[in-house]
Amino acid sequence: MYTEKREAPPESSALPGLAGVVGGGRMGAGIAHALLLAGSAVTLVERDEQAAAGARDRVARAVADSARRGLVTNTDEILTRLATVTSPAELRDVGLVIEAVPEDLELKLVTLRAVEEAIAPETVIASNTSSISLDTLAEALARPERLLGLHFFNPVPASKLVEVVIATVSAPDLQKHAVAWVEALGKTAVVVRNAPGFASSRLGVLLGLEAIRMVESGVASPADIDAAMTLGYGHPTGPLRLTDLVGLDVRLGIARYLESELGPRFSPPDLLVRLVEQGHLGRKTGKGFYDWSE
Repeated sequence: MYTEKREAPPESSALPGLAGVVGGGRMGAGIAHALLLAGSAVTLVERDEQAAAGARDRVARAVADSARRGLVTNTDEILTRLATVTSPAELRDVGLVIEAVPEDLELKLVTLRAVEEAIAPETVIASNTSSISLDTLAEALARPERLLGLHFFNPVPASKLVEVVIATVSAPDLQKHAVAWVEALGKTAVVVRNAPGFASSRLGVLLGLEAIRMVESGVASPADIDAAMTLGYGHPTGPLRLTDLVGLDVRLGIARYLESELGPRFSPPDLLVRLVEQGHLGRKTGKGFYDWSE
């Protein structure tokens, strides 16, 4: 576990000099990478030392990839600003914490409570949830007004968008600060009010579910459906390939949540349920709607 004491770098942007990320999977590592490249020092919290080491490796690979693409040259200096730890107590000095644990309501509630117990009263908490109501998450906090949503998109380094979600209870000045933070990361902010699925997941999941139903009923192959959207509508990635990248299990979980909140138009197709039960979750398992084994 990397625990070297770091000082906050000089404030050169709207971003806090010290930031925290809780959850070091693909999304959390990507968020940490973005913060590091923008100049912040980052404390990345994982559940145990093995997971923390894996998270550090993911961030280091992302930084190395940025160097190969000529985006940075000071890789060693960047990584000295990263600490991977196993306790939220290490977040006591940060100005912003971004929660990036898996899309499970109970896990997020437990995580947010632990974060709030560790941080300073003025620290802002952002959730990277892609669909769960921010008002529901805010119920876990003693000071819910400091919570908002910062929904990053996968893969974080390549994506230019961050969805800023304002809860009913969010402090009035959080929107201004959040938009400035997103811009300091070199990304574009879209601001939405709290609603199930927000804007991006609500539209994206609906398109993805209909594409899966088309595969299920034999309308066309996954590749041809995706080509129809990339070539015909200019989407950068087709809905089925994107489902593989996001993870079929993640998409299924979001669909079930949106079905419970918004009705049967978000009911997951049997094909999606069956593939998840079989362990075919997309790129991370080597197979989904496409073969990723190579």
